[in-house]
Order: sequence, then C-alpha cells, then structure tokens
Amino acid sequence: MPDAPSDSARSPGLPPLAAAGRAAAQSRPWRNPPRWLRRGPGWLLHGLLLALFAWAAALLLDWALLEAVFRPDAAACRALQGNGACWGVIAEKGRAILFGRYPYGEHWRSLVASLLLLALLLGSGWRALRPAAGRPLALAWLLGLGACLALLYGGFAGLSRVDTARWGGLPLTLLLTLLGLGGALPLAVGLALARQSAHPWRRRLATAYIELVRGVPLVPVLFLATFLLPLLLPQGWTLDVLLRVLLGLVLFAAAFLAEILRGGLQALPAGQREAAAALGLTPWQQQRHVVLPQVFRSTLPALMNSCISTLKETSLVTIVGLHELTGSLALALAGDPDWRLFYLEGYLFLALLYGSSCHALSRYSRFLERRLATRG
Repeated sequence: MPDAPSDSARSPGLPPLAAAGRAAAQSRPWRNPPRWLRRGPGWLLHGLLLALFAWAAALLLDWALLEAVFRPDAAACRALQGNGACWGVIAEKGRAILFGRYPYGEHWRSLVASLLLLALLLGSGWRALRPAAGRPLALAWLLGLGACLALLYGGFAGLSRVDTARWGGLPLTLLLTLLGLGGALPLAVGLALARQSAHPWRRRLATAYIELVRGVPLVPVLFLATFLLPLLLPQGWTLDVLLRVLLGLVLFAAAFLAEILRGGLQALPAGQREAAAALGLTPWQQQRHVVLPQVFRSTLPALMNSCISTLKETSLVTIVGLHELTGSLALALAGDPDWRLFYLEGYLFLALLYGSSCHALSRYSRFLERRLATRG
C-alpha cells in the first residue's frame, strides 16, 4: 500500500518549511483563531468608545436641552443646582455681552456698525471673485469703515459722543480683526520683499524685526503698546488706547504674515521674474502683476489660518482694559450676583460665535482655493 502524500506534496507551491508550519497550525487550531476573533480587541475597543460617546451625548442632551431653562429667570436657574443649563443668562445679558459698556440706549448704533462690517466682509467675499474689483472694493471699505467709526464715536447729527474706552463686544472684535489685518498685510508684504532683497541692510533689518516679534508672545506686545508707548511720545502728545492696542496687533500680525509670504516668494519659480523682466515690466509692475498674485494664491490657506488666529487673539486685549466679546461677558456677569454663577453658559455662547466665524472663514478659504484652481 503506497504511503499517503506529504504536506509538501499536497501543496507543491509552498516551500517545505511553510508547508510544515501550515500543517502544524491545522493540527492545533486554537493557536490560529479565525480573523474575526483576532480582530476582537479592536472591535471591543470601538464598541466601548461608541458606548462612552453615546452616554456622554445623552448626558449633554439632558443638561443642555431637556433640563435647561431658557427664560431669563434667575430663581429657576438657581433651582437647577447644576443639573441643567441656564440659557436664560444669554437672554438676560445678551446685549451686554454683544455690545459691552456701550450706552444701553445707543446699542442700535453698535448693531448697525456690526452689520455694516459684516456686510463689507460678505460683499468682499463675493466681489473678490469678479475681475476689476480692486478700486470699487477699496472705495467701499474706505467709506464703510469711515461710516462705522463715525457711527460708534458720534458727536454729530444729534448723536451723543462715546469715547473709545466704552466701545466693546462684537463691534470691537470685528474692528480689531479687520483693521489689524488690514494694517498688517501691507507691512508684511514690505517685510517679505525686504527679507528677499539683495541689499544686505534691508535683509538684515527685516530679518531682525521678524525674528524678534515672532519670538515674543502677544501679551507683552500689548502691554508695551499700552503702557510703554505713551512714555516714548513727546511731551503733550497723547494716543488713544484703542489706537495703541491696534498698533500692537498690526506689528505682531505683520511678522507672521511676512514669513508666510516669504515662503510663497521662495516657492515662485525664478523664470516668472525673468519672463516679466524680459517683457519690459518695471520692478513694481513685476511685483504687482506677476509675483504677488501668484504668491497670494499659493499661500492662501496659510494666510487664512493667520486671519483666524488673529480673530481669536483679539480676546487678549481684555488684559489692557478693552472689553471685546470675552471681556464683555466677564463685565456683564461680574457685577450681577443673580447671574454671576452662570459663566459656563456664557462661554459656550461665545464659543459658538467664535466657532461659527472661524468655520465660515475656513469654508470660504476652501471655496476660494477651488475657484482659483479652476481659473488656473
């Protein structure tokens, strides 16, 4: 009777050692469990995470909606004892949070100024996609910002005068962000070009400024601009605190924007400049029509990221006495014993405002990238 074929004979495509290992595994199946059993720990971990997420979502839903108080009733909110959210604090203190210390009877001016700034932003986002938008857009911004500042400050046409120290809330946040970025961008372009310049002294000065400012947090810059700058001014000269803070934001943001633009300048092929020079364009025309458009296009994601960072960093001006959204919330609740316990709901409201604003900027940046890529 012939012998039974060996494992290597039954599996001619396998080497002898592999065939022997396979035969051993088949003889001891408990050492080679099925695939679904080998993946068991991973599925178990995923299930535990999903269960934990469902449990946390149920607790959050119960706290934020089912057990929450939405009417401005301080007694009902205290009766919850933390078992439900008190959204009534937003209904009661919403105007104080949005407009800060601005006179209560003049809140309509802050509202109109905020809507005007938002309209300029939305109009710019739509207009920037169309050709020949530069001059009309610049004129619209000049007139819109002038009208916004005049409306907030007053002193004409029967409007009471409101000093900048009393500006706050949403209008102040928008103004600091827009004016800070608007002032920082031209300075950043100059710094980036100077750092790429062939003149050693320009390159060294720009490098020293950028590295010095980027190595310092924003808080010391705000303190220097607020408290040290008045000591350096000639005797008898004064500078409004809002202008000093805005100057600090501009100088700080310009250093970061300059590095972003410098990366775009380095990524631009040298042939672009050579072709522009061969066409007889002047250095200014080369920068305006050839170099800078491509630099802004290639660095758009990083530039938008810096804009979002600047929007969030405006909350730091509270430490120097200006009450933007975050400072207005602290100011609105600190002096009211009935509502001072409900800071969490107030900060969640601000998180919703900041989050929606940053998300809108991010989505617009992605839309603009796709639009420019289609055009290219």
